[in-house]
Amino acid sequence: MKKRNNQKPARQFYKRLASIALLIFCCAILLNAFKARSLTASLSVLGRVSGMHSARTATVAQPEITVDLLTPNKYSRPQKALTQVNSIVIHYVGNAGSTATANRDYFENLRHTGTTSASSHFVVGIDGSIVQCVPLDEISYASNHRNRDTISIEVCHPDDSGKFSSDTIASLTKLVGWLLDVYDLEKDDVIRHYDVTGKVCPKYYVEHEDAWENLKQKFWDYYQKHK
Repeated sequence: MKKRNNQKPARQFYKRLASIALLIFCCAILLNAFKARSLTASLSVLGRVSGMHSARTATVAQPEITVDLLTPNKYSRPQKALTQVNSIVIHYVGNAGSTATANRDYFENLRHTGTTSASSHFVVGIDGSIVQCVPLDEISYASNHRNRDTISIEVCHPDDSGKFSSDTIASLTKLVGWLLDVYDLEKDDVIRHYDVTGKVCPKYYVEHEDAWENLKQKFWDYYQKHK
């Protein structure tokens, strides 16, 4: 009578055990990679701003921001360094009823059309959504000769008056308040495109100076309250 060989079942058991261990190891790697990617996405709103001498760690809470950076190209994201920030420039999109994503996608499409050079660091939607298009350590093409030392925010509006919605103002206030803290800026460092070139932008807040002053005060009050 042949002696039964118990080595084969044992080898099969250890092979299965090794396969399970390998599977668990691979899942752990994928999970860590996903976590790292999520962390990178949440931090990329700052670009590499933490390494800039002009920025500091903010105590004002960062608002919820969707990071959807433009593809590097010479028309909307030239990847030129922004080495200092002296002002925050408020714009209006001039396209009534359009969304933040639609305006971001317009900037993205310029790499194909090449019709003009235009972009902004952020776009704030009618619904209050905030989309980041350009890292904060790169210039955007929004404020002419002040591109070199400003953060630009394009703001959506529901109608041709250019007046911002209440949801837009709420998010814009949080965004500007946070940026004031990040760059240690003053109330009068928040300016309009109009203050740079004389262009009627943002339209409603050029035509209604009192509304602009009220909006600036709202930004400043938020910053002072939450810093």
